[in-house]
Formats: sequence, C-alpha cells, structure tokens
Amino acid sequence: MNKKSPSNSSLKQAGKISVATFAIMNVVAVVSLRGLPAEAEYGLSSVFYYVFAAVFFLVPVSLVAAELATGWPEKGGIFRWVGEAFGPRLAFISMFLLFVQVCVWFPTALTFGAVSLAFIGPDQTFDAALSQNKFFVLAIVLAIYWFATFVAFKGVSAFTLLSKWGGIIGTIIPAIILIILGFSFYFSGAKIQIDLSWSQLVPDFSNFNNVVLAASIFLFYAGMEMNAIHVKDLENPTRSYPLAIGMAALGTVVIFILGTLAIAFVIPSADINLTQSLLVAYFDMFKWAGLGFLAPIMAICLAIGVLAGIVTWVAGPSTGLLEVAKAGYMPRFWQHTNKNGMATHILLVQGIIVSFLAITFVVLPSVEAAYQILSQLAAVIYLTLYMLMFSAAIYLRFSQPNRPRPYRVPGGKNGLYVIAGIGFTASLTAFAFSFIPPSQIAVGSPTVFISLLVGLTLLFIAIPLVIYAVRKPHWRDENSDFAPFTWQIEGVHPGLQNHSDKHTPQVTESHQNNQGGNA
Repeated sequence: MNKKSPSNSSLKQAGKISVATFAIMNVVAVVSLRGLPAEAEYGLSSVFYYVFAAVFFLVPVSLVAAELATGWPEKGGIFRWVGEAFGPRLAFISMFLLFVQVCVWFPTALTFGAVSLAFIGPDQTFDAALSQNKFFVLAIVLAIYWFATFVAFKGVSAFTLLSKWGGIIGTIIPAIILIILGFSFYFSGAKIQIDLSWSQLVPDFSNFNNVVLAASIFLFYAGMEMNAIHVKDLENPTRSYPLAIGMAALGTVVIFILGTLAIAFVIPSADINLTQSLLVAYFDMFKWAGLGFLAPIMAICLAIGVLAGIVTWVAGPSTGLLEVAKAGYMPRFWQHTNKNGMATHILLVQGIIVSFLAITFVVLPSVEAAYQILSQLAAVIYLTLYMLMFSAAIYLRFSQPNRPRPYRVPGGKNGLYVIAGIGFTASLTAFAFSFIPPSQIAVGSPTVFISLLVGLTLLFIAIPLVIYAVRKPHWRDENSDFAPFTWQIEGVHPGLQNHSDKHTPQVTESHQNNQGGNA
C-alpha cells in the first residue's frame, strides 16, 4: 500500500542538512593549527592576508565547487569536472596530481605530529632540541604513517571513530584553548610581542619577501570544495549554500586570525619556528597561567589530531584513484583490493612515495627547511588543481550550457566568469610565488630549492601522461560503475558545445532509447 505524503515528507526532511551543520562541516574540513606560526611572523598584518585570501580564494573555491558538484554529481570529483570540460587526458592528470599532492602533504603534517611528541617531556630545552633532530623526526614520520596505512587496510570502520574524536581532541579543543589563553595573556596587561597600531595592519608591500611567504596562506583555505557535493542535501540550496559558506568562511577566518595573534602575542617574530612555535606558545601560556603541567597533555592532543587526520586521508585519495583505475585508466595491478575493499597496491606505492619524501628531512639543512619545501611543493600541485577546476567551470558554462545545475554561482554567466576568474588569477599568482625561496628560512642553495620544486612538479605531471599514452582497453574493469562523460555518451568531442539538459544517467537512457528506435 502507498503511504500518504506526510511520512514521505518527514523522511525527506530528515535527510536534509541544516545551514549551521553544513557551515560546521566546512570549518572542520579546512581548519588546521599547524600553519599558524608561519603567519604569526607578520604580526597584525596577518589579519590583512587572511581576509584577502578569504575574499579572493576561499569564496571563489566554495561557490565554483558547489556549481560543479551539483551539475556533475557522478563519481570522480575533479576528474569528472575536468574531463567533462577538457577530456580524459587532463582529467587523469588532475586525479593523479590530487593523489600525489596528498602524498606530499603527509610528511609536512606528520612533521608537526613528530614535533608535538617531542614536546611531551618535562624539559622544554631538551624537547626543542629533540624536535630539531632530523633522525627523530624521520623515525616518527615513518612510524606513524605506516601505522596509519596498516589501519587503512582494515577498512573504513577501523578508522571512522578515530577520525571523529581525533579531530575534536586534536584540532577543535586545542584551537579554543589557544585563543582563550592568548587573549587572556593580552588582556592581563602582560607585555605582548607585536605592535597592534593601525599602521601595522596593512603589509609592507615594498618587502617582496613578505609577499612570497604570505602567498602560502591561500592553501590554509584548501579543502572547502570537499563538502560541495553535499550542497544538494541543503534545503533551498540557492539561498542556504551562500549563507552556510559565509558562516563557514567567517568562522574559519576568525579562528585563523585569533589563533595566529595568540601566538604572536607570546613569541617574538624573530624567534618563530615553523615547526616548534605552536608548542612553545602553549608551553609559555600554560606556564603564565600557572598550568604548566597541562602543556605536555596539549602536545599529546595535537599529535592525536595529526594521527586522526593521517589515518583518514591515507585511504581517501587512494579510493578515488582506484575508481579511475577501474574505469580503464591504469593497469589491473593498481586495481587490486583486499577483502575490506581497500586499494592495497595503491596504498603501498603511496607509502613508498611518502617514505621517499620523508627522507628529504635528512638531506636538507634543517627540519624547518624540509617542512617548507614540501609545503611549497604541495602548494604548487594543489594550486594547479584549482586552476584546472576554475577553468573547467568557465568552459562548461559554454560547452554544456543547459546542464542542470541545482546550484549556480550568483550573477549568471558573467557572475561565474568574474568569480572563477578571480579564483584562477589568485591561484596563478600564489602558484608563481611558490617557486621563490623564502628568505626567512634557511633552505640551502636557492638553485637546489627551485630545481627540486620544478623537477618534482614536472615529474608528477609526466607520469600520468605516460600512463595515459600507453593505456589498453583491457585495463577497464568489467564491473566498474564509473559513468562515462556526457560527450562520450553523445559521441562528440569535449571541446564542442552540446545541448543536453539532463544529468548523465538520463542522457545515457535517452541515448539508448534513441539507438533502439533507430534500430
């Protein structure tokens, strides 16, 4: 028997995400504390950089990703978006670069975890020295990463709980404590280490070195596009999504600004260390508050947060690459899964790449230098992906103008062009700055620094090009449910304009019906 509409409506409403919940989801996806010391060097001018990056990067990324995610909700993410616009070659490069970017990001995140563990002892001087020991850092990085990989082999259920509580214990609670302690220190009348006069708010643009290091702030906001796929679960997405993103952007900016200032209040700019200063700030503030015994506990909390993030991310990109591999883009070797459905061979190769990059810590002059070069390599790769995403959004408004888009960037076609154009320009600018060695950090020879960045970037682009060039028809898994691109279904070139006004499954059904009728 058919039920009357009230119960169906109730179920439908129960599946909707509230504006507040969606805003919180985005804040949790983006906020990380480990990069705050890099911006604390700028003191009050860091406020300008955070707001500037939010307006010209965070908001464009969020709005454009929402249009793409709702217009092309099939599996693939950026692979789907770039492939619909520019074809499978660039799409495969995009997915491969996303996989590599996360591999490069792992050592930088784990470095922060290793430094946190170094600070759990009672002697801060010894702890600081230990955190600069390259072999200690390397050992911790490798141990945590391979432990996370082992957990990932066990399947999603093995790390879901750790991810949830690790994020709360290792990110949200430490952020709140950092801000409360920092501003309590400020309002107590204690001597702070930065100048809070209005003249310090606008950066000194004549100092090019400041602009170079500050360009990294764009990547503070990376990740807001991850939750765009859920925009269709919002009630009235056209109104609710911009509101939720506005709330999330404001919350993220406030956390970053207040957390950065809290560090700058306590640690002089000249003494800031990219890997140690957050822990040192906690120690100094707890000591000032008469709660010094809590500092090692906070170090453990931060390490737990890193572990939770790593365990979650170890499996994520490998799963995306597995789906693309099964669609026929990589040999059968890379499609191997265990009984838990995890991509075992991809995970193992990912671990080898991470281990190789981690060994960089032993080669470069200091842990801080290794941290910086890997951070900038991750930035170069991620910004390349963002430029492809913005370009795809612009081109798809031309090539697939009638495609259903439950959410559209405000302002019609011109609105999209302006917002996506701003995002692309900001990404390109930050991309160019990422190749310039920061003068604030001893990275050894600038020539070696730039050569490593350029060489590794070109290598990671060349690998998917070669794989794509030699691909074979038998690579496709006969059980793959990866939907073809719209232009493939219609038998046209991705560069040509088509007039499909349905999502991919409906286009497929319509095409099959037409073929049947012609037969």
